[in-house]
Amino acid sequence: QVQLMESGGGLVQAGGSLRLSCVASGTIVSVNDMGWYRQALGKQRELVATITSGGSTNYADSVKGRFTISRDNAKNTVYLQMNSLKPEDTAVYYCNAKGLAYYANSRMPFNKWGRGTQVTVSS
Repeated sequence: QVQLMESGGGLVQAGGSLRLSCVASGTIVSVNDMGWYRQALGKQRELVATITSGGSTNYADSVKGRFTISRDNAKNTVYLQMNSLKPEDTAVYYCNAKGLAYYANSRMPFNKWGRGTQVTVSS
């Protein structure tokens, strides 16, 4: 089994910063892509940023230049540094990880989501 645990959300004023963390744990063989997605109230979940095991990154246009995704492969951890936050960044932020894990002595692919962490940016 694989679990993801996010941390670092909270309430911040516009222009402020927050850093989210997400740790993947369990019977992991390898973690490939990791990423952050967000869902604002009444809207669909959308991509924020992703990062491959090799460090290649992809960002939503709305966060380019303000957010930075990074990871520590040894710790199966992904981070999201969020600067110059805007009220429109308010959402529940979800971590996602894809990779291989042991299930009943067999290696199987996984695609897991964390429970989410609330980020609220006040104007």
